Amino acid sequence: MTRTADRPNGRGNAKVAVQKFGNFLSSMVLPNIGAFIAWGLITALFIPTGFFPNERLAELVGPMITYLLPLLIGYTGGRLIYDQRGGVVGAIATMGVIVGAPDTPMFLGAMLMGPTGGFVIKKFDQLIEGKIRTGFEMLVNNFSAGILGAALALFAYWIIGPIVAAVTELLTLGVDWLVDTGLLPLTSILIEPGKILFLNNAINHGILTPIGLEQVQETGKSVLFLLEANPGPGLGVLLAFMLFGKGVAKQSAPGAAIIHFIGGIHEIYFPYVLMKPMLLLSVIAGGMSGVFTLVLLNGGLVAPASPGSIIAITAVTPEFLVLLANYAAVLVAATVSFLISATVLKASKETDEDISAATAKMEQMKGKKSSVAGLTAGGVAPTAGAAGTASGSGVMPSNVHKIVFACDAGMGSSAMGASLLKKKVKEADMDITVTNTAISNIPSDAQIIITQEKLTPRAENKAPDAYHISVDNFLSSPEYDRLIENLKSDSGVAEPQVELVEESETDAVGTTPHMAEEEEDSLLLEENIFINQEFATKEEAIRFAGEALVRGGYVEESYVEEMLKREEITTTYMGNNVAIPHGTEAAKKAVIKSGFTVVQVPNGVDFDGESAKLIFGIAGKDGTHLEILSGIAVICAEQENVDELVQAKTAKEVKEIINRS
Repeated sequence: MTRTADRPNGRGNAKVAVQKFGNFLSSMVLPNIGAFIAWGLITALFIPTGFFPNERLAELVGPMITYLLPLLIGYTGGRLIYDQRGGVVGAIATMGVIVGAPDTPMFLGAMLMGPTGGFVIKKFDQLIEGKIRTGFEMLVNNFSAGILGAALALFAYWIIGPIVAAVTELLTLGVDWLVDTGLLPLTSILIEPGKILFLNNAINHGILTPIGLEQVQETGKSVLFLLEANPGPGLGVLLAFMLFGKGVAKQSAPGAAIIHFIGGIHEIYFPYVLMKPMLLLSVIAGGMSGVFTLVLLNGGLVAPASPGSIIAITAVTPEFLVLLANYAAVLVAATVSFLISATVLKASKETDEDISAATAKMEQMKGKKSSVAGLTAGGVAPTAGAAGTASGSGVMPSNVHKIVFACDAGMGSSAMGASLLKKKVKEADMDITVTNTAISNIPSDAQIIITQEKLTPRAENKAPDAYHISVDNFLSSPEYDRLIENLKSDSGVAEPQVELVEESETDAVGTTPHMAEEEEDSLLLEENIFINQEFATKEEAIRFAGEALVRGGYVEESYVEEMLKREEITTTYMGNNVAIPHGTEAAKKAVIKSGFTVVQVPNGVDFDGESAKLIFGIAGKDGTHLEILSGIAVICAEQENVDELVQAKTAKEVKEIINRS
């Protein structure tokens, strides 16, 4: 972990702040890149200067850029702040800026009003939490979203829209001035080093993309989309390492070049530049020469090329002559970068290059694990070093604010694990949100993800940039205490104010349901508690628990088979002689209402080599089971409590022990 003596100075904090701002902007844009590409293809094909001009089909271009794309960004921005509910209010607010400035594509306005809408409705919900009478929650939730959304839309229409239009016009005039005076290539002095320092997202998605789209409306293309996306400078560096590099760096350069040029993953060349900082001159000169070529030959794109791949660039180029100009810019940039890089490498007296150390340095600057880091070091990713734990993969992030427990369905083991870690976070007075979710719904802003060992590879594929922790015992894993100690010693621990949210288990408008007392009592009835049972196999035990849920009216019969399928994915044994079989994510549609069944097996039943003496069959719907599940997790975290439950003689006694939480 980062110790106090290693805390970043003011400049480092400023860099981190810009990185976080840029990452937030890109988090609004990147999930919607498919829509940008669709718009770009339609534009390139069907506008009057396109490959296949078609007046009728070209009518799609205007509505998509005016309404669809800004609304998607606004919705995504609101959702990043406050899930579905924030997304809806963010989209309503975005509509205000769209209509308030109809002659300007409102991407900057959407990036402003989308998160604002999510923030406002989140703060409103926090203000009224616990103050709404039972039965009126949905009424208040729906009308509050509508009223606040309408108010924000009017505010955006009268005030924000005109302001953003004026700012966009000013920025566009500034870019036009740079082009007219021949100074646009000088932007590479900022952009190329900014890429390697991970500061480019704030410029690229916050300024260049909105202005570029404005230029597309006027001229049919924009050179701004290629200022950062041009793969030429990085390609030149990697080609030089292929011919003149040494050691592992030379061996890994060919694969990195393919990933960079064809796949568009630019960060794969960053460690090579960090290894020899003089190579910054290569990428700056390559970038400048590429921009000069684009301006000279009138190149450009009709939409952002994301990722910055030669394939993506080709796809959003409007016509053949422009395509030749774009290819020429890539070739010139690569050539200039290669010549300077080759000179630097040939002049180097080092016998080998430590690409692994440079990769680790890149990840440290990025503040999280790189999804392609292992490929730059002969296929072996750098270890977390002091920043990680024995079971963690990647680099422990600083300033942790969100931890996610993930399992297949997000209703059982992850909810229990999250409940236990929340308790520890609260006791440690840390401002960290702990949530649980299905692996398929892992949020993009998750920094630390905790999963069962067999599920970790799936979670890593879903969120490759997060720090992953594997556990084999959700109830009493030593990783929880180790993680808390690491977070305490990290320089990024925030002021004590704990926000604990169950992110995946929310109702239709995004708020965690509050149970009435009678509803909570109906989740675990004495007739669904079975004492002193015996089973030959875990499948027999799971089927027994599932059929009890069916008889209780909690699930449809198909849920039982899904419980068995869930067990095939990975065991639902939680540790401390406790198992919590439940359905797969696909089985949620078979849940009628939330409910539990408890099966006591004093002699135990084998769950993949572990003895389960308490089996909690779970059916969860709309998060209403989470409160009692949290209580079960807290009770079962102590082995003596489990032993007491196993020794109980009646169903009433079992229920009383559980309700002690």
